[in-house]
Amino acid sequence: MTLASVIATVGGIGYLRPAPGTWGSLAALPLAYGLHQMGGFPLLAAATLICTVIGIWATAEMTKGQSNHDPSEIVIDEVAGQWLAIWAISYPAWAHDISITALWPGWVTAFVLFRLFDIWKPGPVGWADRKEGPVGVMMDDIIAGFLAALGVIALAGFSHGVLGL
Repeated sequence: MTLASVIATVGGIGYLRPAPGTWGSLAALPLAYGLHQMGGFPLLAAATLICTVIGIWATAEMTKGQSNHDPSEIVIDEVAGQWLAIWAISYPAWAHDISITALWPGWVTAFVLFRLFDIWKPGPVGWADRKEGPVGVMMDDIIAGFLAALGVIALAGFSHGVLGL
């Protein structure tokens, strides 16, 4: 395996079947937890940005000369998108000195919403998915992660505000 394929497949996780994207998203969760524990939201945010840039490079290298620009084994895009979805719980946990594990409903919601938007590809997610090349491969998941983060924030506001939980 080349360095690019190790990165793009997240150490081979992208070769797991069925549903390699779901496996990649699941793998992102303990990694996000570890990053948050080591450096809070700032480290997770920086890692997400670095993951996105390195993911573009690794995807370009892995798909060079291939007709399929988005093979299913590339799951670094799911990691970056899932991490972005987790920002919605990492930031408040870090800013208010709350244990991130206490926000476990947010973890579940971020995972479910991210997978929903990544599979369904509504609006801007579908637009980005139709873009050719490694930026398109990464951007549909980044946008799905952003939408999932907004969903987590909205649902937390509803739960804690309207429902008073």
